[in-house]
Parts: sequence; C-alpha cells; structure tokens
Amino acid sequence: MRSRLDKYNNLTQRIIAALVGVAIILSAIIYGQWTYFVIFFVLCAFTQLEFYKLVGMDGMLPLKFWGTITGLSIYTITFLVRAEHLDPRIYFAIAPIAATVYFVKLYNKNDKKPFTNIAFTFLGIIYVAVPFSLLHIAVFYNGTYSFQIILGALFILWASDTGAYFAGVKFGRTKLFERISPKKTWEGALGGTILAFIFAIIMASNFDEIADWQWLCIAGIIVIAGTYGDLMESLFKRSISIKDSGSIIPGHGGFLDRFDGLLLAAPFISAFLMLFD
Repeated sequence: MRSRLDKYNNLTQRIIAALVGVAIILSAIIYGQWTYFVIFFVLCAFTQLEFYKLVGMDGMLPLKFWGTITGLSIYTITFLVRAEHLDPRIYFAIAPIAATVYFVKLYNKNDKKPFTNIAFTFLGIIYVAVPFSLLHIAVFYNGTYSFQIILGALFILWASDTGAYFAGVKFGRTKLFERISPKKTWEGALGGTILAFIFAIIMASNFDEIADWQWLCIAGIIVIAGTYGDLMESLFKRSISIKDSGSIIPGHGGFLDRFDGLLLAAPFISAFLMLFD
C-alpha cells in the first residue's frame, strides 16, 4: 500500500491513510471490547517502540523490549481490572514488574549511563503506555463496555486536528509557538477549536452516556491538551533533529506524530470523568 500511495501528493496521502486508519480503529471500537483491546494494544506497542527508537537515535540505550513489555502489562492489567476480569489488587503487581528494569540494567556491562537510560525507559512507559491505559476509564465509565465516550473523544480530536490543519493552511498568519513548531498558527488553532466544539455538540446530540456539558468540557480538554501534546512531540523531535517520528503512516509520519495529542489528552479526560461524574 505504501508504494501505491507514493505517487500521490502529501495531502492526498494524508486523506487516504486517515480514512483507512479511522475505518480500522472505529470498526474495532464499535465491534466489541476485545477488538478495542487488541487495536489499542497494537497501537500502544508500536508507539512505545517508536519512542524508544527515536531516543536511541539520540545516543540513549533504553530497554526497548522490557520497557514495552512493562507498558503493555500496565495496559492489559488496567483493561482486565476495568472489565472486572481481575481483582483490583493485581495493580500491586505493576510495581515489581517495573522494578525489574533495574535488575536488567545491572547486568548490562556496555551501558555507560545506566540510570539515564533507565529514566528514558520509564519515560516511554509514562509518556505512551499510561495514557493508552487510561483510555479504559472512558470505555468502562459506567461499569460495562461502551464505545460512546472514546468514539466521541476521537471524533473531537480528529476534528480539532483537521480544523487546525485546513484553517492554518488557508488563513494561518500569526505564529502560535514558533520556537517549537514554526507551522502552527493561532488561526489554525481557532479553526481546530471551532470544529472540535461543533463535533462536541454533535456527540452530545447523539450519545447519552454523559451530559451535554461534559462533552463540551471534553472538547475543551482535547483542544488545549491535544495542542500541547502536539507541541511536546515537536519539542521532542527538535531535540533530536528529526522532522517526523517515522514514515509508517503515509502523509502523517509515525505513530507518535499521529497520536501525540491523544497521549496528553487521555490523562486529563480520564481525570475529568472520574472527578466530575
């Protein structure tokens, strides 16, 4: 598929890849809890591995395999607890699983900066695996699996990204954060905000799992946290002098490029749902 898309311009590649990706993700979410689990398990794994790959390009030696296994363990345990397949006491297993990172590094004779690399290993878990794990708060918000909140949040996030992109291309003049991301503009941010709230109103009109005001709050969270998530990922890429986190998604770059907004928005959305239900 990648070679077939190479003949198209960047915008066309973005649209085709987005449509295919959205269709796969939405189908998995709507079909049931296990297909939801699998699709985000895969996304979590690839995103975390991509993060470790980029850190490695900057000369670091994080524990790619063990860090990813630990992250996926947290993701899986959280899902099984929220789905009521495991007792919540299993959460206590996470600490010893994560602590084994220290033991593995202890036997690595070639690592000149073991604690720096341990820190980057844990950063991959916190930055990627924890936000993906927190998505389970939304899908089991009322005790049983429901796709309404996560589906609505994704639609709002994608609307925000789409509105910001096209408004920025058409009207962008005033730089939003030029030091970090020269292409982002206030006009683009405004376009993304407007489209995000339009979709929030649509979600509130069609989904009844949460109140209308909660949808508007989620839209506000996504606009702010999603934008900062994008900026943080841009800062990360600039720190290692690369343009895209990868090239696996035509027109979009890598998994971090595609899910950077979600990674920062997910903790805020889950906290909001738990604190203001």
